[in-house]
Amino acid sequence: MTQKTILIVDDSADNLHLLSGILKQHYKVKAATRGDRALKIAQKTPPPDIILLDVVMPEMDGYEVCRQLKSNPQTMNIPVVFISGNISAEEQQKGLDMGAEAYMGKPVDADKLLGIIEGLLA
Repeated sequence: MTQKTILIVDDSADNLHLLSGILKQHYKVKAATRGDRALKIAQKTPPPDIILLDVVMPEMDGYEVCRQLKSNPQTMNIPVVFISGNISAEEQQKGLDMGAEAYMGKPVDADKLLGIIEGLLA
């Protein structure tokens, strides 16, 4: 079976390193530090199987990245999981309303993250 690909989008190198460390034993991991770069990676063949998306980033925030992903027929079916330090009910609802499959808080609980990913890939 082909290894699934996870695209991590976060402007923090520390967060990219942490998430990559959690995931690289189970999945192929790609990373982007900016929203525009994430959109380009998502449109390549083959596309990522899931996108883990930070909300607060310079230039283009995660909500705008998600909006563009979900409005593009080429990327609209890629599951998005928001990962953010702001886990207020309003922010979580906003992310889910934009089409994300899940919304996780930082710091990331590795077991919970792997469970969400496994559920989305099943």
